[in-house]
Amino acid sequence: MDYTVQRSLNDKLYERRKIGALELERLIRECLDEGDHNRIHQIIEQLRHEYAYAVHQPHARNGGLIGLAAASIALGPDVAHYLGDIIPPVLACFSDQDARVRYYACESMYNIAKVAKGEILPYFNEIFDALCKLSADSELSVKNGAELLDRLIKDIVAESAATFVSILQQDESDHTGRVSKREREHDDFATEDEEGDAGRREEGRRNQHELDHEPEDEAEDEEDVQSQGSDLYPTAFSIRKFIPLLQERIYVINPFTRMFLVAWITLLDSIPDLELVSYLPEFLPGLFQFLSDGNPDVQVATQNALELFLQEIKRIARVKRGVIASRGGHRHSRALSDSGSGVTEDIWRNGQEGDSTIGDGDNVPDGIYFPGQDVHVDHERIIEILLPFLENQEESIQLGAMWWIENFFEICPDELLVFVPRLISTVLPAIANENENVRIAALKLNSTLLNFIVSLPDDPQPIVQPPSLTTRTKEQSDRRESIKNRDPRQDASPAPPDTPSTPVPPIPVETGPELDYPACVGVLTLQFLNEHEETRIAAMEWLILLHRKAPKKILLMNDGTFPALLKTLTDPSDEVVQRDLQLLSQISHHSDDEYVNSFLVNLLSLFSTDRQLLEKRGNQIIRQLCVDLNPERIYRTLAEILEKDEDVEFASIMVQNLNNNLITAPELADLRKRLRNLEMRDGQAFFVAMFRAWCHNAVATFSLCLLAQAYEQAYNLLHIFADLDITVNLLIQIDKLVQLLESPVFTYLRLQLLEPEKYPHLYKCLYGLLMLLPQSAAFGALRNRLSSVSAIGYLHVVPRGQVNTYERSTRIKTRSEEIKWTDLLDKFRSVQDKARRQAMQRSSASSKSPASTSRPTSIIGVYASGSNNGSGNVGSGTGANGGAQSGGGGVGRVSTGGGVKQGRGGALGIGNRLANGARRTIGGAAGGAGRNGRG
Repeated sequence: MDYTVQRSLNDKLYERRKIGALELERLIRECLDEGDHNRIHQIIEQLRHEYAYAVHQPHARNGGLIGLAAASIALGPDVAHYLGDIIPPVLACFSDQDARVRYYACESMYNIAKVAKGEILPYFNEIFDALCKLSADSELSVKNGAELLDRLIKDIVAESAATFVSILQQDESDHTGRVSKREREHDDFATEDEEGDAGRREEGRRNQHELDHEPEDEAEDEEDVQSQGSDLYPTAFSIRKFIPLLQERIYVINPFTRMFLVAWITLLDSIPDLELVSYLPEFLPGLFQFLSDGNPDVQVATQNALELFLQEIKRIARVKRGVIASRGGHRHSRALSDSGSGVTEDIWRNGQEGDSTIGDGDNVPDGIYFPGQDVHVDHERIIEILLPFLENQEESIQLGAMWWIENFFEICPDELLVFVPRLISTVLPAIANENENVRIAALKLNSTLLNFIVSLPDDPQPIVQPPSLTTRTKEQSDRRESIKNRDPRQDASPAPPDTPSTPVPPIPVETGPELDYPACVGVLTLQFLNEHEETRIAAMEWLILLHRKAPKKILLMNDGTFPALLKTLTDPSDEVVQRDLQLLSQISHHSDDEYVNSFLVNLLSLFSTDRQLLEKRGNQIIRQLCVDLNPERIYRTLAEILEKDEDVEFASIMVQNLNNNLITAPELADLRKRLRNLEMRDGQAFFVAMFRAWCHNAVATFSLCLLAQAYEQAYNLLHIFADLDITVNLLIQIDKLVQLLESPVFTYLRLQLLEPEKYPHLYKCLYGLLMLLPQSAAFGALRNRLSSVSAIGYLHVVPRGQVNTYERSTRIKTRSEEIKWTDLLDKFRSVQDKARRQAMQRSSASSKSPASTSRPTSIIGVYASGSNNGSGNVGSGTGANGGAQSGGGGVGRVSTGGGVKQGRGGALGIGNRLANGARRTIGGAAGGAGRNGRG
């Protein structure tokens, strides 16, 4: 450069530097006109090293920047050959400490890019990186300059990125092509010299043949060059080289930089031929993080960008499905058209009725291209990226991930199958999220997922199942015969070539993806431990659906989930328990008797160890099982298990609960009717099975006989009662039974009291109960009932020649079908004796304990009778503990027992001193335990 130009560029005043730049521009134009490229290179090198890279001279750096811009303007279209020397020093000044230098660097790059236009694209990554840093610059002037440059680069990219080829790349490709051509000609010439005269003559004939067809061959070569133009001349902008840089910068946290990145991502995605969506998995994780930015503008811009990507993915998926369906139909139509003109006519007629859009399955030739059909979108990688975001603590990120996953059920449902277990593990906890928006979105996604599972075929269907060659041959032959018979003129047409009749093995069929049922069950079982009720309920509903979908694949006896389902019966939520019972019943319904037996054995074991569960939910569980399963099957199996139970105390409690359900539950009405019919052999077997188990509880056995109308056998049981210990628990159960006799369940029994000659043992049973009961409200109620029918009479011995109902109904039966009542009564005695021995052993063990006193169990005291004026006498107790109660209408006081108790209104008070000295007073009318018994 001239000395005056150098001094001007180094001046601290901008106006003088500008004058120097104009002089430099004129100088370079002259060199360019003279073809003095060497001096141009020298000037640029001088501007680089003596000005732009002058570290400690900011004015020199400013002069170098404006000088490089002036040189670019002067070079005009020829600037492409010098950009490799011009751009690096300008980019270096983007990170200068002096804000003015950074601003002038933006100004210089703006002027360079405005001249170079598409030629700037090979340096896009470096410019993008520099602008990304300047977008968060603290100086407002620098930021404004960077924004101005950013808009210019965006315009260039939007206009030229997809198609622009740099002059340098063309020159390099042409040079490479010329060298390769010379090498090929040299190789051909050497090969030709090695061949003999015969080879030369053959080559001459081939050359003559090529000359004859030269125009056609040249046209084909020209088409090949055009089709391979992108390979010969690569575009200046490379999306592949840009993605790593974007992947690195996408994790920034500065909101201005994030806005810069989102804007560029949106722009690049809008350029059709770049197909940025193919590289979406590379930067999607960082882009999703933008949703949690505190700047609302960043959130809105990111949501819009993600929505654009999602819509583009959906469009590409629809295009691909349409192309596959259309071309498949086209190939099918073309294959059928070869088999006969009649079939071709039908296909053409059907095609005229169809729609003309690709999405509706038209027959589209293979050569037609549809935008988007060759764009590859890695759905699996995208889903893999979205799954962790479903558990993100940020509401916006979590909602965005759920929205994407829900849309992917429409885009690629088959590819989502493998992710169903992981989706379940993330969606179900979100159902109980504290945020209402997240909770609603999770419920919607869970519903979509459930519907998707329901829509799956029960058995995996083959993707392609081509017919065998033999079948096609036979079909074509039959079709030809039918056409020939329809039109005799077809005889003159040439026969189609014969196809081989040897069967060809079919192509192996590839089955579609299958749901991993065991993995789903494992994930759902873990949700039983979730603290939220909604999640546990949803897990149960999932298991019910999956088992209904594939009962032979999951929730088998040995797959380890059975104990978890059984333990869930102790869940504090009634809805969870209800669904758990529904699932267990569903499993039992699809399983054999071994599974049902094992289930009920484990259920009784759970009741035995968790008495609180038995007390709170025992009746609910049994009744629900009877609703979902065959109640007779449940009761028969439970009876067989309880009959062999060694824990007599638990068996008695369990039989008592089962018996109460049997009498009161509306769900067991049919079972009660079946028990009343002992004429059938099946009914007899069922009654015997229950009787043998019911022997653990005396009152339950008696009530079972009343239900079965076996009154004579019930009366015989009362005689055995006399040999039993009349405990408080026994009297309470008798009291409850008397109350149940007044319920609608025993209406038939009360009506039978009107026929004493027909049911004499019924009177004996009821009077036997009356004799067992102390004078209480239950005693009074039963006495009043019997007194209301006493006027009918016939309360004595059965007349001779008359037989009881059971004998009359079973006389026509063979003796082998009758119930062996004697054996059943013996069974009852043995079980009760065993229970008494175990009770004595427990009492003895308790008396030996140092913490207890040596007082025996309760016995019934002597009852005092009240006077007519309503004042009762004091009763004196007998036995170690002694009990006293009032008379028939007065007020009595306990004479012994360490305290005063009162019975009101003729109520019965039964004193029972336990081993630890505690005292309980049982009210007969109420049937409950308490300090005072009230009538």
